[in-house]
Amino acid sequence: MKISVKAGALEQEKTELLVVNLFEERLPAVENNLDKALQGFVKKVRDKGDFKGEYKQTLLLYPQGGVGAERVLLVGLGKTRELDREKLRAGSATAVRRAKEIGVKTFTFVIPGIGRRDLPMDEKAWAVVEGALLSGYQLTEYKTEDRDKIKEISEVRFLVEKRQDLAAAQRGAKKAETISEAVNWTRTLANYPGNKATPTFLAQEARKLAKEEGLSCRILEKAEMEKLGMGTLLAVAQGSQQPPKFIILEHKPSGRIRGTYAVVGKGITFDSGGISIKPSKSMEEMKYDMCGAAATLGLARVAARLKLPFHLIFLAPATENLPSGTAVKPGDVVRSLSGKTVEIINTDAEGRLILADALAYAQRYKPDGIIDMATLTGAVVVALGHHATGMLGNNDPLKRKVRRAGEECGEKVWELPLWKEHYEQIKSSIADIKNVGNGGGGTITAAAFLGKFVSDVPWVHLDIAGTAWSETGDSWLGKGSTGVGVRLLTRFLLNEMERKK
Repeated sequence: MKISVKAGALEQEKTELLVVNLFEERLPAVENNLDKALQGFVKKVRDKGDFKGEYKQTLLLYPQGGVGAERVLLVGLGKTRELDREKLRAGSATAVRRAKEIGVKTFTFVIPGIGRRDLPMDEKAWAVVEGALLSGYQLTEYKTEDRDKIKEISEVRFLVEKRQDLAAAQRGAKKAETISEAVNWTRTLANYPGNKATPTFLAQEARKLAKEEGLSCRILEKAEMEKLGMGTLLAVAQGSQQPPKFIILEHKPSGRIRGTYAVVGKGITFDSGGISIKPSKSMEEMKYDMCGAAATLGLARVAARLKLPFHLIFLAPATENLPSGTAVKPGDVVRSLSGKTVEIINTDAEGRLILADALAYAQRYKPDGIIDMATLTGAVVVALGHHATGMLGNNDPLKRKVRRAGEECGEKVWELPLWKEHYEQIKSSIADIKNVGNGGGGTITAAAFLGKFVSDVPWVHLDIAGTAWSETGDSWLGKGSTGVGVRLLTRFLLNEMERKK
C-alpha cells in the first residue's frame, strides 16, 4: 500500500473516495465547508439522526457535484475530548475495510485537524497511517482459488487542510510507514506454517535482514551451543530433526551511543508440547510460538531503518518442541549456560528453557537493560484475556517506561507481581530449580524461572501469549498474528532517545 501526505482543501480533492472523520459534537470549523460543498447534506443526515458521529459509525454519500470526490465516507470518532491514538487508528482501519467493500483501489483520508492539545499533528498522522497499513495486511501467498476476489488498497493519500501542518504530518507518517512495514513483516513470519518457518528459515531471514539493513549477524549452530554449554536450549531441541539455531543480530550505529539494550525473543517454531503433549484441538496455532522471535527480528528492522542511537542486541533462540525417541523426558535434569541445573517436570514448559540460555548469553554484552518477549503461558490469558501483555521484571523504572510506551502505542501491558514466594515455588529437590511451579500463578512462576538467569541486570519479561495473535479478527489488526512487541519496544526506544538528548 502506497502512502502519501499532502495539503489542500478537502472539497477540491479529486479521488474515488474521500474519507472525513466527524465527531459527536457538531463542529462548524470541521463541517461547514464540507456541508456547503454538499449542499447541506451533512446537516440533513445529522438532523435526521442517520449519522451521529459515534465511534466507528460510517455513512457513505454519493455527492451530486460540489466536491471533487466520487464518494464521501463519513467516519465517526466519538466525543472530541475522548479522541486518542487508538481511535484514530481504528478510524483509518474502518476506512480501509469500507473501501475494500466498495471496491475502490485508492482513497483520500482527511487527518482531523482538531482534538486534544496533547495529541499533535505528527502523532495523529502516525496513528492514522498505522491504522491503514496494519489493517490492510493480509497473507495471500497460499491462496490459489478465487484470487481475483482478493481486494487490496493500492494507495491512500492523507490530507491536511492547513499547510503549516504538512511537515509534522509527513514526519509522523514516515515513522508509521517504517514501523508498520516491520510489523507486517513480523506478522508474515509468524503466520507462515511450521513446515516453512523452521529454525533454519528464521536464521536465513535474519541473515537476509542483516545484509539489507547493515546489521551484524551471527548464527550459532548446534555444535557451538554444545561447546558453550546451552543445555536447556538443546534439551528442548533434541526431540526434533530440525537443527536448532541461536540467532544474534546487532545494531551498533556510529556516533554517540545512548545506551545498550538486549532484546530476547522466544522462537519455538512449532510446539507440540513434547512428551507432555498438548491436546490436538487448536494445536495448529502453535506455529505462533515463535512470535517473540519474529517481533525481535522486526524490531531489528525498525532500529536499522530509524537509525536509533543505541547499541541493540537481538537474540532469538529457535527450535521445534516435538516428541520422539530422543526427546527430553519429564524428570530429566540438564545444565544451563549459566551453570544452574534444571529439573524438567513438564516438557511443555519449554519456552522458559530456551530463554534461560538466551538471557544468560545476553549478559555478555553488559546491557543497561534486557527485555524478553515470549508466548510463554496460557495462564496470562486467564489473568488478562487478550487485551494486555503480562509484564514482570526486577526493575521498577524500566517497567514504568515500558508501560508508558504501551499506553502511547496501544499495545497495553499490565504488571503482575514477582515476589520471593514465587521463587520458592520453583525450587527442586534434586536440582537448583525446576521448570514449573507448585500450585497456581503459572505466569509468575514462569517469570521467576527466567529471573534466576538474569542476575542484577535491569530486566523486563513480556508474556505475549494473549496478545500475539487474534482468533476473532474483530480488532483493527485482523485475524492471525498481531506483530505485538514491535510497536511497543520501538516507542520505548524512541522515548529513551528523546529523554537522553
